[in-house]
Amino acid sequence: MASRTSRNALLAVSLLTVALGGCSNYIKRDEFDSTIAELRATDQRLQSQLDTLSQKHDALVTQLAGRTRVETGAHFATGDATLSDQDKPLLDDFARVIRESHSDAVITVEGFADPAGSTAFNRRLGQRRAEAIRDYLVSAGLSAEQLRAVSYGEDKNRLVRPGAVGEAGRDNRRVSLVVDYAGAPRSTAAM
Repeated sequence: MASRTSRNALLAVSLLTVALGGCSNYIKRDEFDSTIAELRATDQRLQSQLDTLSQKHDALVTQLAGRTRVETGAHFATGDATLSDQDKPLLDDFARVIRESHSDAVITVEGFADPAGSTAFNRRLGQRRAEAIRDYLVSAGLSAEQLRAVSYGEDKNRLVRPGAVGEAGRDNRRVSLVVDYAGAPRSTAAM
């Protein structure tokens, strides 16, 4: 009977050890709250910096489901994917903010076209526009690994001015910059 009691005691201690050992992998509430607070502070800093860019360059900056979108990254002539000199200051400032404060950020460069050409042509044109801006941002010091280029061409749900072409369709011939992820928070000592 004594061996049975010791066996039960040993089994109980073993189960307790396994149970407590499993708990060591859980994140403590205060560590979780601290990490969430740091992520929120990073998002607020990014939003503040993008708001400053928005005011300086008359750009529309919006936030959707944790993503920040800069709607006036660049505009293009009809059928062209050449970056204009007037759009470079905004892109330079954007690159500087990302480089200095959010070096781990993931950004999607979205290219668009007005409906003047065929759907296939406009898709390719939007891609060339997105790649032109991506390449410019890389030349401004951002990492190519953190930039993605996609095209929406003339997708009707993405047109700013539905059906507009020529001068009226200028807002449709654009590239938008979307900050999909602001990056890991930097320690305040590094700032």
